[in-house]
Amino acid sequence: MTTSLSPKEKVLGGLWGAIVGDALGVPVEFTKRPKLKENPVTDMREYGSHYQPRGTWSDDSSLMLCSTESLSKSGGFDAAHMGKLFVAWVNDKYWTAWNEVFDIGNATRKAIYKLKQGVDPEQAGGDSEDTDNGNGSLMRILPIALYFAKAPLSDLLSYAQRASSLTHRPLRSQMACGFYCAMAVALLEGATAEEAYQQTIEQVRPFYEQAPYQAQLAPFERIFSGKIGSYAEDDIKSGGYVIDTLEASIWCLLTTTSYKEAVLKAVNLGRDTDTTGIVTGGLAGIYYGLEGLPAEWIGYIARREDLTQLFEEFVSSLK
Repeated sequence: MTTSLSPKEKVLGGLWGAIVGDALGVPVEFTKRPKLKENPVTDMREYGSHYQPRGTWSDDSSLMLCSTESLSKSGGFDAAHMGKLFVAWVNDKYWTAWNEVFDIGNATRKAIYKLKQGVDPEQAGGDSEDTDNGNGSLMRILPIALYFAKAPLSDLLSYAQRASSLTHRPLRSQMACGFYCAMAVALLEGATAEEAYQQTIEQVRPFYEQAPYQAQLAPFERIFSGKIGSYAEDDIKSGGYVIDTLEASIWCLLTTTSYKEAVLKAVNLGRDTDTTGIVTGGLAGIYYGLEGLPAEWIGYIARREDLTQLFEEFVSSLK
């Protein structure tokens, strides 16, 4: 990482870094960690879990791309417009790698069904703290951080939480998205990985110590301790729970020294590999910039030209 990276290089690094991290994880999704210890991912693979060609990105990227387009075309956060693009993804295969929807999460599926029925977009997501705290909103939230990077922190957190609510309304999911976005912004502003982590704790904690959020502080205890980077790998989980994914992404960034090392570490944790990959890849991509991503891996990515155009339009829309 270098502090001389331009804002555009960081934004593009984040977007491409997320997509590449997702595609890296798709072929080994659901694979358990011991099996990956025996045969670790070291390069972009093909086929595997979903029998997709090398460079295929999943629902994670599809919804992130819908979010990216919505922010750009709407000139800001428009829940109704974003929700329409989510519906178009399911109905019309919009922003899919190969005109196929695969690997859609249950909470996301239910929420998009509600969106199709005309439910208020910010009320569409399930709201049970017990059953609706999967990582399906965290996986797509990065564009909010990139678009609102210069906004006051209270506005950034609000937009992150509102965007989460389209598919995941529990306060825990909203808070995880807010923390992630705040850390992404700290990285955009030139902080080191450790500085960004510590600054985010310092800045975000006061907001989440207030009602109604303080009721959900306990699940964030390890993150707010400021010590997540010191945990052993055995203490890091990589399933579909939003807190586990947030912890894993921060841990992978803090314990590595390159984009490639960070996303490979994320994917080799196993289980929900595409989502751990996209969430880690977004942070690492910002930190190391577009030039820090392996060019060969970007070269494998499906619909590269379409993504390039979308990302350039997004960068041009930033205020």
